[in-house]
Parts: sequence; C-alpha cells; structure tokens
Amino acid sequence: MYDLTALDFALAGTIFAGKLHYSPQTDSTNADAQTAARRGAPHGSVYFADEQLAGRGRGDHGWESAAGDGLYVSVLLRPSIPAVRLPLLPLAAGLAAAEAIRSAAGLTVDLRWPNDLLLSPRKVGGILVESKSSGGSVNFVAVGVGINVHQRAFDSDLATPATSLDLEAGRRVSRQDLLVFLLKSLEREALGLADPAAGSTIPARVEQASTWIRGRRVEVHGPQACTGVTAGLDAHGFLRVHTADGMVTVQTGGIRAVEIG
Repeated sequence: MYDLTALDFALAGTIFAGKLHYSPQTDSTNADAQTAARRGAPHGSVYFADEQLAGRGRGDHGWESAAGDGLYVSVLLRPSIPAVRLPLLPLAAGLAAAEAIRSAAGLTVDLRWPNDLLLSPRKVGGILVESKSSGGSVNFVAVGVGINVHQRAFDSDLATPATSLDLEAGRRVSRQDLLVFLLKSLEREALGLADPAAGSTIPARVEQASTWIRGRRVEVHGPQACTGVTAGLDAHGFLRVHTADGMVTVQTGGIRAVEIG
C-alpha cells in the first residue's frame, strides 16, 4: 500500500502537489488519465493503482499488472509544445524512468527504442504515451509507466524475458520511493522538453543510455518492417536503420535483436 500523506508531503512544490489520484484497482491508469483530461483535469494530475485489470503496453499489447507487485502510474500533462515535438516525449519519459530506477534500486537501465526499460536482456518496464492534438497544438498527453517491482515469476512465453527490480537488486525496493523519484524526474524532463535547446539534447542522451541505438543489428516490427543495423536517432527521436536497401527512418514500431550466426 502507498502512504498517500507521505506522498503528498514528498511532492510538495512540484506540479503534482495536490493532484494525486489513487485507486486500489482500475482497468487502466492511462484510460483514467485520458478520461480525466477530457473532463478538464489539470496539468500534472497523477493516476496510479495497486492493480490494473486491463493494463496496456504499446500497440495494444497487454501489460500484466498484479496487485501490489508493480508500479502502475499515468501522468496527465498539458505541455506547451507543438505536436511535431511529441515523438520526443516517450524518450524523455524513458530517461525519467531510468533515473528513478537508478535512484530507488541502484540499477542501470538499458533503453530499447522506443519505450522499453531493460535490465541486461530482460524487460523490467515500459512507457505508453497517448495524446490528443488539434491544429498542430497538443491538448493533453497521458504518460503511462509500468515497472515490475516485486514480481518473482513471469510468463515463459513473453517475447522478451521479464524481470523485476527486487530480483535484480537482490532486495525489496520501495514502490513509494520509486514513484516519488519517477515523478520528480518526469517533471524535470517535461520542463526540459518545453525548452527547445534542452529538448534537442534528448536523442543524444537516449543514445548514451542505450545499447540499441547505434551499431545493433535489429528487426523492426510494425508498418516500416525491415532488418538492418541501427544508426542513431534523428532530431525528432526517430530511429535510423541502415538496411540492405538503404537508410530507413523508423517513426513507429518496435525492435528486437537479430542474432548473428
């Protein structure tokens, strides 16, 4: 369980102060955030739960959200940025989640473009960003973060083997501390994204935090399916892949490693 009074105290002075919305159980925190956004909920509103009954990852993949075992949280943002800069937001959220995991568990995350949080070859979490824009402006963004914290066992059929912070750290990691670190890091990253100069550093920072962005042979899944060697991110945060037919700039989709030999 979360100590909501302590959370409010820890987040005093942030954009999230007084805007925490906790549910013991919900279908999806991202759905909660989007519903609230359409009803006028303010920038910085936070929706988190002990359990999700219909947790989602990118591409409508399910996200197992067992009661009390993970961090399931979505943040409603109304950023003052043009819609063309939205592709940088999932990357900024990944940087925030990686920093939170370092602070709470002492572990170094490998960011797999566009939204996966890995510890060595195993997946520990993911980012789901859903937004509504009109006329080139952003109306709202729901930034969902799911992180495995206390889980001890996982489905053996997962495309990427999974792990948890407890398993990797060898100790029990506090979900409460992780949530505080995540929100504070996300606030810094969101403010940075609003500054064109600071936002322009996000692709390079992601590249530094990832073994996947450059020199990795991958298979791209999605509408731009291809196979090749990653060649960095462009200014929008899109992945460049050098294929047998030339350079492809992948705007959406997922990647998996291609084993050589």
